Amino acid sequence: MQVKSIGALKGGDIALLGIPWDENSSHVRGAAAAPPVIRAAILNESSNMAAEDGTDLHAAPRFVDVGDLSLASGEVAADQITDGIRQILNRGARALSLGGDHAVTYPVLRAYGEAHPDLTILHIDAHPDLYEDFDGNRLSHASPFARIMEEGLAGRLVQVGIRTITTHQREQAKRYGVEVIDMLHFAPSLTLQFTGPVYMSVDLDGLDPAFAPGVAHQEPGGLSTRDVLGLLGGVEGPLVGADIVELLPARDVGGRTAMVAAKLVKEMAARMLR
Repeated sequence: MQVKSIGALKGGDIALLGIPWDENSSHVRGAAAAPPVIRAAILNESSNMAAEDGTDLHAAPRFVDVGDLSLASGEVAADQITDGIRQILNRGARALSLGGDHAVTYPVLRAYGEAHPDLTILHIDAHPDLYEDFDGNRLSHASPFARIMEEGLAGRLVQVGIRTITTHQREQAKRYGVEVIDMLHFAPSLTLQFTGPVYMSVDLDGLDPAFAPGVAHQEPGGLSTRDVLGLLGGVEGPLVGADIVELLPARDVGGRTAMVAAKLVKEMAARMLR
């Protein structure tokens, strides 16, 4: 894994970007501390940099760590995130972002929506994050996909792993044509058909707490690590970007969730490099 600045990126690079932003979290904050924890897990000597398809990310010059964004607060921070992603895309590179809470996905997708008008989002989560606002906050981590869909930043949104959907969010899903695959109807054999570019957004609480305990909103009955890898492996079209969000280091027992995040980074990067 190379370490460079955004300005040194070249076409085809995969840019690992930290987005330490969690001011829009409800219940518990702390996800802003996740990017360096995930990086440490990626480089943990208990494992190595090989993905399951044989890609050696240690020797992959196009897998580039560009560090963390330095952010202000509020809408200014959101604009800074969009600008940082836009700089990556303008260089012909793709972003693999480390949150932060799920509020980061909306400003990231503002840049991606410009570059890929026909974008499909594969969203892994326990929650649909479709609130019109949460406690009056339209930038809440419970609302990013309402913002994304109302602004037409994606042509299709597929959500997998949902198991806490309220009546309001069901109405929002119907309003925006969201395809919700809840855990009640999920099976490991699930096959999703995608055409065109795909962006994958993984909220770690989409996994069962047995696999990813280090999150703010633990929801039993979720996906396994292998389920998520299976969904990633089933993406046939180009994977043009991805994010991993909602790791809460202060709640992560033995660093287990950070290691899951690191595993997902390696497999996502390998998939994006193919």
